[in-house]
Amino acid sequence: MIHTKEQYEFVVIGGGMAGFCAAVAAARHGARTCLIQDRPVFGGNSSSEIRVTLHGAAAFHTYAKETGIISELFIEERARNHEEITENGWTNSVWDMTMYDMAVSTPNLSFHLNTSVHEVVMKEDRAIQSILARVANAETNIEIAADLFIDCTGDGVIADLAGCEWRMGTEGREEFNEPHAPGLASGDTMGNSIHFKAKDMGRPVPFTAPAWATSYEDAAYFYDQGRIPYDVRSGYWWIEIGVPWHTITEAEDIRHELTKHTLGIWDWIKNRDPKTKELAANYALDWIGQVPGKRESRRIMGEYFMTEHDPVNRKVFEDEIAYGGWFLDLHTPGGLLAATSEHASSEGYNQTSEYAIKSYCGPYGIPFRIMLARDVDNLMMAGRNVSVTHAALGTVRVMATCALMGQAAGTAAAIALRKGIGIKAVTTDAMQELQQTLLRDGCFLPNVENRDAGDLARQAAVTASSEVLVYGAGPETGTALPKLSEWNDRKDWSGEDERLLRRRGQWIAVSSPQLDSLAVCLSNLTDQPQEVDAVLLQVDHIWDYRSEPEEGRLASCTLTVPQGGKALDRMGQPGRSRRGIEAGQVCPAGSGRESPGHLACGGHDYPRPHQRLRDGRRQNAALRERYDDELPYHSPAAAVRRRQYCQRGQPALPVHQPLALRPRAAVTAVDSANLGERTRNRYSRDYLCRAFVPGVSCLRPVLP
Repeated sequence: MIHTKEQYEFVVIGGGMAGFCAAVAAARHGARTCLIQDRPVFGGNSSSEIRVTLHGAAAFHTYAKETGIISELFIEERARNHEEITENGWTNSVWDMTMYDMAVSTPNLSFHLNTSVHEVVMKEDRAIQSILARVANAETNIEIAADLFIDCTGDGVIADLAGCEWRMGTEGREEFNEPHAPGLASGDTMGNSIHFKAKDMGRPVPFTAPAWATSYEDAAYFYDQGRIPYDVRSGYWWIEIGVPWHTITEAEDIRHELTKHTLGIWDWIKNRDPKTKELAANYALDWIGQVPGKRESRRIMGEYFMTEHDPVNRKVFEDEIAYGGWFLDLHTPGGLLAATSEHASSEGYNQTSEYAIKSYCGPYGIPFRIMLARDVDNLMMAGRNVSVTHAALGTVRVMATCALMGQAAGTAAAIALRKGIGIKAVTTDAMQELQQTLLRDGCFLPNVENRDAGDLARQAAVTASSEVLVYGAGPETGTALPKLSEWNDRKDWSGEDERLLRRRGQWIAVSSPQLDSLAVCLSNLTDQPQEVDAVLLQVDHIWDYRSEPEEGRLASCTLTVPQGGKALDRMGQPGRSRRGIEAGQVCPAGSGRESPGHLACGGHDYPRPHQRLRDGRRQNAALRERYDDELPYHSPAAAVRRRQYCQRGQPALPVHQPLALRPRAAVTAVDSANLGERTRNRYSRDYLCRAFVPGVSCLRPVLP
């Protein structure tokens, strides 16, 4: 056996997304860093060994896609990889190599793969001196000393060895009065999962399950209990087992049970399920995971203990260093052995149920203090082992969110080491520097403003020389883009039109202190005049989904749209309403096609029926001139929402409508009769306005 010693400034234990991003961030900022990973590849649950697709706030909130190091990896992987994306199980080793390449190419970063930590050496009660690790298949022991350590093992192995207090299980309702907490506390946790991948062989392929595989005969087990085999190519998140086994000490028992069930599920899909066996006839199993992905185990007590109330209420923290936005996704203890694997799936992902409404959250800020071990002064945590309750873990645990926490932790470590202060002192002595550094490195913090005087972007003006319809921005065009149909159980909006049979709304970005007017364009396809109520509401930000904010209405009016034409209505300050309408022939600005019975307006005056877009290629210069003043949708401003609906429930198409508003604003579009129900599409992913704007692609605010 060989024994070696190494010395670094910062040691990261755990090479999943949190640990990897922590190590890269610290090294980039000058800290001599060592990353220790007990597997042969980086990525943790996202690696080719487990193959869970990374998710985060972007799945529920437009313009909330995680940035920073995780975004660099996403972009590079897509540039290199040929593999088609499905929900889970698709990941190949190109993703592993993308991460490996970044690690090798990062100065100041060393790493050890296939290396497990088995002992922690303390130099005093509240400080770690070194860790002892063993390299698998190499007969080598390494003692690694450092000034600062971070536990990104998921299971909290380092914190446990160092004597930190931790929790595992579920808090009871009475402790924190969390809506998702059960009446009584228990040791129940979310379970572990494995995935599979199948390959189309181009011909019928038989499958016979081994005798020891679990046998499934009842379709209700799948279709009535939320375990729908939505894609025969790969899956599924619901192949999950935890209770009655312990997710740490009995992980191997869980792996074997999962393997039995996975083979039985594939047997059901191939040979028994009338809905899938024909679809799966030509498919053969290509891969079955044998390293279970783990959702929950130890949670280390930190300087702050986050509860469910924090993300749900979007609590603002002075030490905000990351953000989340996945819903409170708490899987049923037992998984495949329980009545349902997840409550939301058992409801068919009803977006307006009581459970769904109380489970949506974010985007919310994450405080630095949940990553500071309370009992050891030079130990941090990042990932699913941070200081949160079981209920709060439902949203914090997803990998894209963990990656953001990791980058923040690594950046904080480098700042503390450079300044010669303890890591806990960053909260009071260097928080603004940490936050501004993260923003400079491409991260996003919902409640932190960029104060970098040297950032030229803060002084820039945005202009556009032309405009084009953003096709694929709404649910009705969601199938238009290639390789974006990852899930087959998502509602297909492609056949929907834009009729105002229910209320719709749009957020509109505004940079000036006051908006004098807002134009709205409506098409009436009936032979009778139609009335539409329009309301302008102030909202706090672009993710404010309330139907009636406490501030109330800024302005309102009733629009009368003549039959067979399109009205462009304008309303400025109350009492200054004016409107003009004539039948003409022109398409909505930027729509790229000619629409009979439509008219356009020009300049800042009344509509001009003679201005036409003959074949969709010539732009209306006057309209374009107005749109040039628009700011990006994610403009860091307050927000104003305008909603309109067809009062009589008659067919009518979207509008541009404007009212006076005094506060700074950023505006949005929402597809919902009641925004308070937060009817967001669970599978929206990165699609622009995916769940909010069916048919709103030609709905454009006209700003004076």
